[in-house]
Amino acid sequence: EQPKGLKQQLIQKLLYCTGEMEPFQKYMQDQSFLIQLLEWLLRGVSGVIMVNNPLSGILILIALSIASPWQTLLGSLGLFSSTVMAILIGQESAKVSRGEHGYNGMLVALLIGVFNSAGEWYWWLLLPACLAGAATTFLHSGMAAVLDKWELPVSVFPFNTVLLLYLACTGIENPYFPNHPALRLGAALSTNSTHVDIPQLMQGIVLGVGQIYACDAVGSSLIILSAVMLYSPVLAFHALLGSSLGVLAGLSVAVQQDALYTGLASLNGALGCMAVGGLLFTLSWRTHAFSIICAFLSSYADIALSNLLANVGLPSSSWAATLTISLMLLVSGRSLSTYRIAIGQDSSSGGLLHIPSQSAETETDSS
Repeated sequence: EQPKGLKQQLIQKLLYCTGEMEPFQKYMQDQSFLIQLLEWLLRGVSGVIMVNNPLSGILILIALSIASPWQTLLGSLGLFSSTVMAILIGQESAKVSRGEHGYNGMLVALLIGVFNSAGEWYWWLLLPACLAGAATTFLHSGMAAVLDKWELPVSVFPFNTVLLLYLACTGIENPYFPNHPALRLGAALSTNSTHVDIPQLMQGIVLGVGQIYACDAVGSSLIILSAVMLYSPVLAFHALLGSSLGVLAGLSVAVQQDALYTGLASLNGALGCMAVGGLLFTLSWRTHAFSIICAFLSSYADIALSNLLANVGLPSSSWAATLTISLMLLVSGRSLSTYRIAIGQDSSSGGLLHIPSQSAETETDSS
């Protein structure tokens, strides 16, 4: 009986670390401001990939530090500036404590570093990373006032908008902040071989998850995936599923093979599948089917936007997934809207397995 009790204790401790760690969040309310701020920042780190868990945030920071310490520094600066700005302008404390004002700042700072052509440890880049991170908080506040009317999450609209504005303002030949031009995903047949390397393709599926953080290292991507699994195995499954579907979508229209192997062609598919199948809707066969549809739509939309925006040297980033997810949330059909989770509700593995109300389920079945 004693080993069994020990096993139960280990399981309880493991469960304590999963999901949103609400008991830990309540415990942190009695701590000093700086300690609370650290927790908010860690939740913001994990929020980039639709997770709300400080331990996941620690794992992700470790993964990013292994891949690129410079990128980690930039991302952390953007995260800090956006979170502090939210506190200074008096944003809702509950949202700040969930890290909702941090992940956009981290993302835009990471991508500013990725597109910078001056090389790593270019210290002048700290300035736009800090300012762009703070700017996402202002956009988040303004967009929330509009999107809340349709019960839509602000998501990463601020990140996509600020990144596009920054790259359009600085350009590729800026003397202070030079950038690499964004390349289109599609390629002419003469420049794209029909031979596919299967092992590299499998690697690209994992990298599709890591590319959500602009990370192109397999080991770090696996750590990021484990951080998602710690929060919700359902979300981690849909991340891999969506990335796989993104690869299939890319193969079907013959995108550049480098985009397939590095995960760039599949990150939007992963985001779309995660949002519908593992975050914004309760789990059912209907929502699972819709998550597959969302992954394909996000991937094809990303290819189209990439080919279009590359003409002016701008990236499609995650516009495709963001717009497709918003479209899915606006679908009024009862087969999908019945299973929708209210914004701010726990969407970890426990919350996802809740079944819609009996009356709503009856209406759906009768239709």
